[in-house]
Amino acid sequence: MIILLITSLSVFTLIFSGYFVKDLIKNKNNFEKQTSYVTTGIIGFITNFFDTLGIGSFAPLTASLRGLKQIQDKHLPGTLNVSVTIPVMIEALAFITIIEVEKFTLIFMVLAALIGSFFGAGIISKLPEKTINRVLGSALLATALLMTSGQMGWIKALGVGSEIGLEGLKLVFAVFVNLILGALQASGLGMYAPSMALVYLLGLSPQVAFPIMMASSAFALPSASIRYVKEKSYNRKASLAISLTGIVGVLIAAFIVKSLPIYILTWLVIVVILYASITLLKAGFKD
Repeated sequence: MIILLITSLSVFTLIFSGYFVKDLIKNKNNFEKQTSYVTTGIIGFITNFFDTLGIGSFAPLTASLRGLKQIQDKHLPGTLNVSVTIPVMIEALAFITIIEVEKFTLIFMVLAALIGSFFGAGIISKLPEKTINRVLGSALLATALLMTSGQMGWIKALGVGSEIGLEGLKLVFAVFVNLILGALQASGLGMYAPSMALVYLLGLSPQVAFPIMMASSAFALPSASIRYVKEKSYNRKASLAISLTGIVGVLIAAFIVKSLPIYILTWLVIVVILYASITLLKAGFKD
């Protein structure tokens, strides 16, 4: 079944790449003059490197591209999706390959996220955004504090888990939560930090979060990105540069995640969750 997952990801990557490359070749003389290959390439490497560590790439990409005046705002949504599609697919393939996860846990949680992103975005979008930010931010903050207590030995029962899979009620609960996280991701709130928190609370190894969250994101990206390519609603030069350097950043970061001791990796996860919780709480309480 894992082979089927990897094959599906590879096929989706090739299909998207076909549309992307075809459009680039067709419009090779119409690339954006205000966009710098060097600047956007550096941005792509850095943001995708940290995306692989679980920080996420959309927010830093938006700030960098706008701050350095590399693209027009109307092309921002399309560029964000198109530019990271291939790097995120590589992330997913790398983590599924190098990190061991029980196959049914991985497949069911990824499928749940996909179903949630497809059917749940409309429901989530109707809920008060500030309320969602406050609730999710508070939950992540509480998880970060619990993880810190476990790391520091303050609460012995909160040690880091070592399991690579779930079964029974734990698996059912994980699938249900990932269904919600998929909807949140499709609504633009992201699922990296919540996935890390879920994995910790269920007693799984921190490494297990990476293939689950990356594969969930990878399957959701291609369809949206192909639509942006067809509509020509993206910056070609920036997307090309970010895609190419992003792949390098992804591969380096994936090796680091695989090589890090669990104790250090857990601190990295705590930082990511804490960062996400503060960001959400600031947005939730902003006037």
